[in-house]
Amino acid sequence: MRNKLSMDDLGRMSSDEFKLAKKNKVILVLDNIRSLNNVGSAFRTADAFLIEAIYLCGVTGTPPNKEIEKTALGATDTIAWKYFETTSEAITELKNNEYYIASVEQVKNSVMLNDFVKPEKSIALVFGNEVYGVEQDVIDASDACIEIPQFGTKHSLNVSVSIGIVLWEILKP
Repeated sequence: MRNKLSMDDLGRMSSDEFKLAKKNKVILVLDNIRSLNNVGSAFRTADAFLIEAIYLCGVTGTPPNKEIEKTALGATDTIAWKYFETTSEAITELKNNEYYIASVEQVKNSVMLNDFVKPEKSIALVFGNEVYGVEQDVIDASDACIEIPQFGTKHSLNVSVSIGIVLWEILKP
């Protein structure tokens, strides 16, 4: 029989345990994300994958915000975050801390996600604006650009969907 698991059965850690847990060495960088629902989804997905932090840049909304919380479902309390006026400032800080910068964007000479080899060092994944994508100066400063293979007539995915796909592929056992 396949009964749904209860919250107790799942053995989820508490917020305090989460904060003390060893994190995956990944930082999400949200480059001018307009939708507060997408920001909330990024927090929730970041929590699910036990990542280090989220950097919120430019027009990207920040907690506390009830619209973010609708989809974050409390993850704004577990995931560390930092705001930057520009994404370039965030990239500079990450490079100074020796992070590998990978923008998720369709560009010439991108690496398909299924062919991407995660570097040994910490990685920052940049996700861009819902309409314009990742800013060109951020692409230029990136160590790599990752593209998610797509097979239909549409050539883009919602940013929150992209975050989930990329995190799964990069962190899968």
